[in-house]
Amino acid sequence: MIYETVVTTADRDGRPHIAPMGVRFEEGFAILAPFRPSTTLDNVIATQSAVLNLTDDVRVFAGCVTGRKRDWPTVPADTVPSVRLATTLAHIELRLAAIDDDDTRPTLRMACVHRVTHAPFPGFNRAQAAVVEGAILVSRLFMLPADKVNSELAYLRIAIDKTAGDAEREAWHWLLLAVDAHRAKTPD
Repeated sequence: MIYETVVTTADRDGRPHIAPMGVRFEEGFAILAPFRPSTTLDNVIATQSAVLNLTDDVRVFAGCVTGRKRDWPTVPADTVPSVRLATTLAHIELRLAAIDDDDTRPTLRMACVHRVTHAPFPGFNRAQAAVVEGAILVSRLFMLPADKVNSELAYLRIAIDKTAGDAEREAWHWLLLAVDAHRAKTPD
């Protein structure tokens, strides 16, 4: 099973980096598999650490993949040389245990060393799930045909129209702008 999270890292100078990323859990380890080139990968190798942020603010996912907003507030992690989102429902601090190197997509086996819950999980919202799926779609625009993107967006739009709050509508808008920008610079 893959969980959609926001991974935060810091470089050796403490500069934060925020990236949405799917994470698996195997035998108590978090498994990250960033594609090269990757600031997340570089930072994990440099500091041997990362933080999983479990958030219901889908603007973070949409903001990062569209470039609309990447400077979400962070605070220092508790036990590893990294950062976490300042407002997140929970976070899990990770230390690098092993790396399975690969030219395209190395696998990072990360030990979960510290977990904190900051706020209760309020429940699922279909619009939030639609934004996360839309963000994944936007991150793959370069490889998907336009008709596939159109049909996926049309289906996801149903959840947005029925269940979105202001944050979800804002995130959705960013995603649609990214699709329009991609199409404007990509010939048919």
